[in-house]
Amino acid sequence: MKSAHYRSFVLRLWEDSDTHIWRFSLEDPHTGERVGMANLDALIEYLKEVMEHVHNDSTNHPSA
Repeated sequence: MKSAHYRSFVLRLWEDSDTHIWRFSLEDPHTGERVGMANLDALIEYLKEVMEHVHNDSTNHPSA
């Protein structure tokens, strides 16, 4: 049976009071690494990259 691949993030979003633009950050609760995004498109692109990375790792290193 294959194990499920998953990643956990703490998502923070806020509206910049001067520009009224929404900003985003994701934090990995295991490592404390935080990544900021200037807009929703950047957030979605980052998540796509994470999913592709997880997929490539599982394809290149299948579990026994």
